[in-house]
Amino acid sequence: MLIVTSDNVPGREITETLGLVIANRVRARNVGRDIVAGLKSLAGGEIGAYRQLLTETRETALADLTEEAENLGADAIVALRIAGSDIAANVAEVYAYGTAVKLALAAARGVQLGLWKIGRGDSGA
Repeated sequence: MLIVTSDNVPGREITETLGLVIANRVRARNVGRDIVAGLKSLAGGEIGAYRQLLTETRETALADLTEEAENLGADAIVALRIAGSDIAANVAEVYAYGTAVKLALAAARGVQLGLWKIGRGDSGA
């Protein structure tokens, strides 16, 4: 599945717009992480536990978005947007959306593919 933030896929023609696809994930922070993060914030620097939590949440939302687009028969998602927000104390949301589309087949740009037979001592000829 191709996913792009632009309104089109460079070098490919959009043949059909299938519609909006949306995914969101809500995650609560962990008390243990909060204590460690609080101590880390006193010293300054990156808080790895929160970065990891947001990374996992974003990746899960993108996987859900991809699954929704695949269920529509899409080849790509264009105009991807991702947003995040706090929706309650210690609760964060990652929201992803885009447009599921069908693409025209890619033109063979003068590249010819060959099949190679791989085996013991075989040259492929």
